[in-house]
Amino acid sequence: MVMLRLTAEQYKKLPILANESTCLGKTYIVTGSNSGLGLETARHLVEFLASRVVLAVRNLTAGENANKEIEKSTGRKGVVQSFAKKASAELDRIDGLVANAGVMLDAWSIAEGMETSVTVNVINTLFLGVLMMPKLSESGRKFGIKPTLVFIVSVLGYTVKAEMDKSRDGIIFDGLNDQKRANMDQRYALTKLVEECAVRQFAALCPVERTGVITNMVAPGLCSTGLGRDARTFTKMMHEAVRAMMARTAEEGSRTILHGLVAGEESHGKLLSGCKIKEYWVPDWVSNEDGQRLQDGIWKELAARLEQVQPECISQLS
Repeated sequence: MVMLRLTAEQYKKLPILANESTCLGKTYIVTGSNSGLGLETARHLVEFLASRVVLAVRNLTAGENANKEIEKSTGRKGVVQSFAKKASAELDRIDGLVANAGVMLDAWSIAEGMETSVTVNVINTLFLGVLMMPKLSESGRKFGIKPTLVFIVSVLGYTVKAEMDKSRDGIIFDGLNDQKRANMDQRYALTKLVEECAVRQFAALCPVERTGVITNMVAPGLCSTGLGRDARTFTKMMHEAVRAMMARTAEEGSRTILHGLVAGEESHGKLLSGCKIKEYWVPDWVSNEDGQRLQDGIWKELAARLEQVQPECISQLS
């Protein structure tokens, strides 16, 4: 059912729901913005006269290249800021944050003590959301707005229940970090499922009524981007073959992210895809009582890890 829905939606024409009236004078941060979906999202925000668009990238060269590409295509200069300095200190306001950074790997490697995909797609992505929530909330109070925090997920996560069940035997993150149990061909989908579970709990702990911040999840579908460029040759060839048949362009995929930024309070804590709220896509085993226990378990383990890195970062959410 998941793959049928995903395939059918790939061929639908997507609207651009953001415009100058929704973006004029606003400040946005887009992570993973040196290429693909992030770059195209940033390009649109610049076109729609956002005051500042901060490109959060892994290195300065990537950011400079993205900056030149956006300036060349839009004719506007000076709106893209370096993310080297702390956003909460440098920016007066943040209207939207897109947590887009991610990797698709099919070979085992370690980053910061965890398998790299888990570190990038789950831990660091949620860590950014946790650390930026106070600034987003402050922006809301100070300027009378409701900032939006968009996490990029994938409905492929709904196809790997068996892999998730293997990791639930004991401490979840220990299971994810067990190379002997890992199926790297399904690792990307699994990390996106774990991310979604964590984001759902995060959104529940940070309601709009208290924080003033809208948190949602966007599944952009299959897009022609650099995702998977670090995979092995055979895997890349397989991905390219599928993309050639049904992938959206990166620009088309970015429209789903723009929708996430303007979807409003009704999207809080929900899955968005195809520029619509798609909570009915979520399987029962994710949303039922057992799924709630899974979400709670993932969040508690993740929160404990983040507290070790920066004490009281979780307590500041309450």
